[in-house]
Amino acid sequence: MPRAAAVDHEACYRAVQARDHRFDGRFCTAVVTTGIYCRPSCPARTPKRTSVRFYACAAAAEEAGFRACKRCRPEAAPGDPGWDRRADLVGRAVRLIADGATAAGGVAALARRLDVSERHLRRLFVDELGTGPLQVAASRRLALARLLLGQTDLPVTQVAFAAGFTSIRRFNDAVARAYGAPPSRLREPRPSAGAATGMVGHDTTHVVLRLRLPARPPFAGPAVLAFLAGHLTPGVEEVVGGTYRRTVGGGVLAASPDATGLTVELRLDDVRRVGSLVGAARRLFDLDCDPGAVADVLGADPLLAPALAATPGVRLPGAVNGFESAVRTVLGQQVSVAGATTLAARLVHACGEPLAEADGGLTSRFPQPEALAVADLSKLGLTGARVATVRALAEAVADGRLDLSPAADREAVTARLLALPGVGPWTAAVVAARVLGDPDALPASDLALRRATGLAPRDLLARAEAWRPWRSYATFALWATCTTAKEPR
Repeated sequence: MPRAAAVDHEACYRAVQARDHRFDGRFCTAVVTTGIYCRPSCPARTPKRTSVRFYACAAAAEEAGFRACKRCRPEAAPGDPGWDRRADLVGRAVRLIADGATAAGGVAALARRLDVSERHLRRLFVDELGTGPLQVAASRRLALARLLLGQTDLPVTQVAFAAGFTSIRRFNDAVARAYGAPPSRLREPRPSAGAATGMVGHDTTHVVLRLRLPARPPFAGPAVLAFLAGHLTPGVEEVVGGTYRRTVGGGVLAASPDATGLTVELRLDDVRRVGSLVGAARRLFDLDCDPGAVADVLGADPLLAPALAATPGVRLPGAVNGFESAVRTVLGQQVSVAGATTLAARLVHACGEPLAEADGGLTSRFPQPEALAVADLSKLGLTGARVATVRALAEAVADGRLDLSPAADREAVTARLLALPGVGPWTAAVVAARVLGDPDALPASDLALRRATGLAPRDLLARAEAWRPWRSYATFALWATCTTAKEPR
């Protein structure tokens, strides 16, 4: 039987007494007398100290026999921000699980991906989370199923497959154990036609789902949207009326941020893609970030305080496609943002995968690494050195030498990037921040940062020691207040 998380019982209990939303997703409160686990902020009557156990994650509480509270919905809380910034083995494994790494080969495939034994991986999980990777993966599937049951009219059978279950019987049994009710009982009243969430539509080949994903407040979603709008790859991405839209494998992803979270619309040819794309949307807008922890460190520096005040709840813009983002970063070396956008548009026009039918401004999918590695890039207006860098990057990803997934080893990726021709510290830092989610990357040579701070790269690095472990957030906060499309980045 898994142990309760090694946390400060009294500190956790005080958070429960205060119903402090900042701790939602960081731990679960399990009530022995009811067999229910909750968010720390659950509005129900506070249980006695002697009646509660605290678990590091929902998976550990579920394995211990507790069911999710139907009132506070702990499985729908923003995720623990710690897993987004951790670069160790367990942190990488948790991100891989969220990306569906166990769907086909189970824990064995996960362990192989991380180059460790299953036994060692399970031991690390039990030490950190009080439960094993298999239970964490099962809990993630159930949480996605609960989201789809509650917010869409997708048939139960399709919900099961979308959540990663391969058997309807096992799906029904798992839902009944976790929530004390069959899937059909977990449906929620549907909003009226045209409402912001909960709608499902169909065309001849696609299903359309609209989902609501909460963010940990405050949430500077519009600032992320503005950054994405300024760094689009035309044909692959667009921003229209406050919504970011892009092509993905098998369809289109659209995301609309507001003050409390993200409304995501997915148009897909296969519902089994839902889980990975929901995770991608969460990373793109950094929904699980702890903005209070970031502000506590960065706000102490007078150089950053105005930027944080202008963008409360600053987020780190992520990437849906790591290879695409890395190529876009290379194209932005020593040219303006507008110039990089022009080059990206030419690249997609020449080498992208055209859609069967344009969808607004979306016309193509970004070229695959294998295609770009052998493509003729000589007529795109790139220098010979830049062509060599793009080709080397594509070859490294195509042959597996370079992993640009969110769960990749950050130090290894940075070293392999720097070994490529034409890739320096600026490119490696931007890729680490956006693609790998590294919270502490700093492109110290960046012209916009130098203008914003008035510091030379060496002096900026020294000043930024006090910004650790949030130097990536400092970078984007400063960019949000001082950069224009004419400035190189």
